[in-house]
Amino acid sequence: MATKENNTKDAESILADIALTAELADYSPIKGCMIIRPYGYALWENIRDILDRMIKDTGHENAYFPMLIPESFLQKEAEHVEGFAPECAVVTHAGGKELAEKYVLRPTSETIINYMFSKWINSYRDLPLKLNQWANVMRWEMRTRLFLRTSEFLWQEGHTCHASNAEAEEEVLKMLEVYRVLMEEYLAIPVELGRKTDSEKFAGADVTYSMEALMRDGKALQAGTSHNLGQNFAKAFDTKFTDASNQTQYVYQTSWGVSTRLIGALIMGHYDEVGLILPPRVASYQVVVIPVLKRGADAAQNAPVLDEVHQITAELKALGIRVKLDARETITQGVKFNEYEQKGVPLRIAVGPRDCEQGVVELHRRDTRTKEQGVPRQGIAERVRALLDTIQSDLYQRALKFREEHTKTVTNLDELDALFSVDTAPGYARAMWNGDTKLEELLKTKYKASIRCMPFRKQLDASSHPCIISGAATKENREILIAKAY
Repeated sequence: MATKENNTKDAESILADIALTAELADYSPIKGCMIIRPYGYALWENIRDILDRMIKDTGHENAYFPMLIPESFLQKEAEHVEGFAPECAVVTHAGGKELAEKYVLRPTSETIINYMFSKWINSYRDLPLKLNQWANVMRWEMRTRLFLRTSEFLWQEGHTCHASNAEAEEEVLKMLEVYRVLMEEYLAIPVELGRKTDSEKFAGADVTYSMEALMRDGKALQAGTSHNLGQNFAKAFDTKFTDASNQTQYVYQTSWGVSTRLIGALIMGHYDEVGLILPPRVASYQVVVIPVLKRGADAAQNAPVLDEVHQITAELKALGIRVKLDARETITQGVKFNEYEQKGVPLRIAVGPRDCEQGVVELHRRDTRTKEQGVPRQGIAERVRALLDTIQSDLYQRALKFREEHTKTVTNLDELDALFSVDTAPGYARAMWNGDTKLEELLKTKYKASIRCMPFRKQLDASSHPCIISGAATKENREILIAKAY
């Protein structure tokens, strides 16, 4: 697969080519939906299992709620229904009859979960209530891309209730940090955490925080969000509790989630001219072991090589390494090598007859596409484990270097225009802003860009860096990250 980095014109075809060639997904006969193939689903399972453990470690419990939501529930929170109405798929008939009340296929679950919260919560002793759900979601998207934006996708959505806004805010930021750990330490993708502008926040939230990742085509990807819902849904669904002073209060709530979009982040965050590159910590399998067999030889001649690869595989598994042994005799090793490069397997081990005689193996790193021959067979499992850690670290540093090289500071609209008046996506523009929404409209209409967030990680001095619109430098200005995005 041939690709060109930083060419946003080809971004959609790059994503599709990699997802299809690596057998991560395929197109569904239902417009806008995708089929996640076993190799791609194993990748999702690894991400899900890592995150599920972290969510439970922070005191949350898993639950499940119906995917059908009464349409009347969405009407209760005006901003929420307005935000999701264009994307809703509605069930109007069932059992051969028209339904008395229509049902919406969940675009998100705040409303139906809040309906239950209002039944379950009565006293401050019932708080905090901290639930998580792994589910599918339906949002009728007009323009879809495999993994990054599909009409149906898989996700987790956390929902919590608290006695105070301070507790809710602490929860929101804590879960955003959990997502950061997932992205940086497991997916090897550096992220910027920050607050969304009011125009970009979740429908029905008081505040939305997000983590933004820069992909290798120069576009930003919103990889996860965490919302402080305040008391908006509590008031809509009458979710109250009696506090320690016997006073009735509305609860404060949060919601937060990530989805199979993370697989899209892996694809677009780590690809090269060959295709997919997977970080070892989330790879479907971390190592593939391939015996180099003699063509036309009988079983006895190939037995030493097969015995050796089975033993290597067992040693790797004993150290907890996810490994696949490919001993298919109907396919040449050259075809296998190409297949696993396209699938992004972090490390490949090849063993031939001469290797067996000499007590060595051949290692091939997918990230650097480098080959090391004559590697001692003795202690290979420990060497592989250390090498996988190196690959994980190197991929993160590669992505971090790319982000830093594609982040520019702009101080006025002329500099912004020079950076964004191109067909390609230039990466991040870091700037100061006084909050005037005219900038957001300009970015949207002229550059098809947006303010991705007001980052927590500040790099500009508000007293010396002027607002990109007004030209004035004041401490009231906010630091922002601007980018074209998916």
